[in-house]
Amino acid sequence: MAGGYDVIVVGVGGAGSATCYELAKRGQRVLGLERYDIGHAMGSSHGETRMLRLAYFEGQTYVPMVLRAHQLWRDIGAKLGEDLLAVTGTLDINAPALDIVDKAEAACKTYDLPYTLMDAKAIMERYPAFKLPSDYRGLFQPDGGFVRSEKAILGYTALAIDAGADIHPREQVLSFEPTATGGVKVTTNARTYEAGRLILSPGAWISRFVPSLEAVTTIYRQIFGWFLPLRPDLFAQGNFPCFTLKGDVGNYYGFPINAHPGFKIGGPQHGREICDPELLVRESRPSDEKGLRDCLAAYLPDALGPAMGVKVCLFTSTPDDDFIIDYMPGAPQIVVASPCSGHGFKFASVMGEILSDLAMDRPSPFDLSPFRMSRFAGLA
Repeated sequence: MAGGYDVIVVGVGGAGSATCYELAKRGQRVLGLERYDIGHAMGSSHGETRMLRLAYFEGQTYVPMVLRAHQLWRDIGAKLGEDLLAVTGTLDINAPALDIVDKAEAACKTYDLPYTLMDAKAIMERYPAFKLPSDYRGLFQPDGGFVRSEKAILGYTALAIDAGADIHPREQVLSFEPTATGGVKVTTNARTYEAGRLILSPGAWISRFVPSLEAVTTIYRQIFGWFLPLRPDLFAQGNFPCFTLKGDVGNYYGFPINAHPGFKIGGPQHGREICDPELLVRESRPSDEKGLRDCLAAYLPDALGPAMGVKVCLFTSTPDDDFIIDYMPGAPQIVVASPCSGHGFKFASVMGEILSDLAMDRPSPFDLSPFRMSRFAGLA
């Protein structure tokens, strides 16, 4: 049996890598266990970029957390000597009778965030890449943008190691159990470890570790891709924002051109098929590209160049699309973390602080009550 740790973190992705760093920075003896390579493409965090919106239409509970995450991405980027957060502004657009603009405006008003409401004409004048029906409208919030997700995970992992954490990639957790002394024992395909606390942040594999969550977590195969624009200037940073769009053709999101020569677009509803992460078809299909092209043809025709790449990732969703952040029922030494439902990565930086506080029995500055597992009591 390997030497003891204060905390073991299972899953060194977005939230897990940030948690390993935060715990090590606080002087904890930390072990991070990752089944795959660090920065792998098997889960939910690959694809270069993830959006960060402050005008949070998913729920106002998230706004204080995302404001803290915004600051932490700047701080960690400065520590690493590179910009992890690109501030491009975010634009939320919807068709009539849809509500993301109203919900985004409510969040802005509650937290005194600057914003501008725009009709379709104003959007197209400011961002001529868009071709929108005249009755669409949007909300622009200037402080949002995107996080360079793959660089963030590698950076957090490097900082965690520098701070004294042990990180073991390519080591699969086979089982864990509470010990008689109030700690945990974790067995991998390599050895067995003991720790005072365990944090489970395995992404799409969460129900493998917490079987009671199988009934309330659904894994979806998701699609995103990069297309070479016919007019690249329209999609350059400074000329184009990060956006979400709920319209007649479907729900989509996109980014200004970053390091990749293509314009990135994805759809949380497009390609939304239930899958098993162990059996997932990770190669893209012709229908995957077509679904993205349908959006481009409808709203962004100047991006309808060749597909430079079409990728598959995983969404772990709950019935209410909210996170799971809680102690394991009957085992308070185990923290369960699923910042999921397709909008979790932007919170990875602040999740490092939140999960570290839980593991160290410190009060959180955020209201975590909406994320408790007990809300699923009637569903499981």
